[in-house]
Amino acid sequence: MKSGKQSGYTESGKARVDFLGRSEAYKSVSEAIETVARRESSIMLIGETGTGKEIIARRIHEFSCRADGPFVPVDCATLNGQLFESQLFGHVRGAFTGAISDTLGFFRAADGGTILLDEVGELESNLQAKLLRFLQESCVVPVGATRMYPVNVRVISATNRDIKDMVRKRTFRADLYFRLNIVQITIPPLRERKEDILILANHFLGKQAKLYGEPGKKLSEHTKRILLNYDWPGNVRELANVIEQAYIMTDEAVIELESLPANVFVGESLTGASREVKSLDEVKKNAVLEALTAARGRKTGAAKLLGISYRKLVRLMGKYALGPSYK
Repeated sequence: MKSGKQSGYTESGKARVDFLGRSEAYKSVSEAIETVARRESSIMLIGETGTGKEIIARRIHEFSCRADGPFVPVDCATLNGQLFESQLFGHVRGAFTGAISDTLGFFRAADGGTILLDEVGELESNLQAKLLRFLQESCVVPVGATRMYPVNVRVISATNRDIKDMVRKRTFRADLYFRLNIVQITIPPLRERKEDILILANHFLGKQAKLYGEPGKKLSEHTKRILLNYDWPGNVRELANVIEQAYIMTDEAVIELESLPANVFVGESLTGASREVKSLDEVKKNAVLEALTAARGRKTGAAKLLGISYRKLVRLMGKYALGPSYK
């Protein structure tokens, strides 16, 4: 598999999920996807929130011999008790109050395809046992039924938790872990694949332009530096949200730094910073002053250093009452 954007469709004509990058970390994951997709083994995806675990799972499905079958994502964090059994294994009419008709459940709905058990580390211990039984028998018994239904499904699980540590602490069953973790793919956080940030940012800009049917917008050089220097605790998902906001808040063709959310501009992580955080206005004022000093008071040069237009610099100088002594 080559780095960069892959072709838009599989041989079967299905649209592929975008997976972009050129970093060594991207290449490593991309190669792993191609290798494991051709097999039938269970896969566990490990990565922080927002790294794109579901995108990777869909990518594996699209490259597999199951690509023409269904892909069914399941959020395990929302499952508990009877809801878990009913949603995963289905139920028959009258099995419990509110069961007005038969349902397939996620596993039977994914028959012939792939099921993603997202946030699998959130499952309660009693539910882990029920999931393990399915993996051992490849059959489901709907709630309220006695008949067993065979299911042919590939299982991909995903988590942002340290499952090995949970196994050691006995909060996650070792036998279930070994069933799910035949092959493990670790997805690196965005801060460890800096080369991919601008590729992804431009991709998200293109999606916004297409969504609104508008000419494309681009990032100023200063905005690019800000994006590259930020730690991205929310990873690719956070980057997508930041670019969407910046696109919406910018009327012009070039996105300047003032369109970015405050936490990105200041460089502070959403997980909290140990140092005192200055207000956005303080940061902007200091940036303008530093640029004017570096440009020896010349506004044209300062605007170029900041990556903004001359007109915007003048507006900012007026806003922050920076005197008329500058040229």
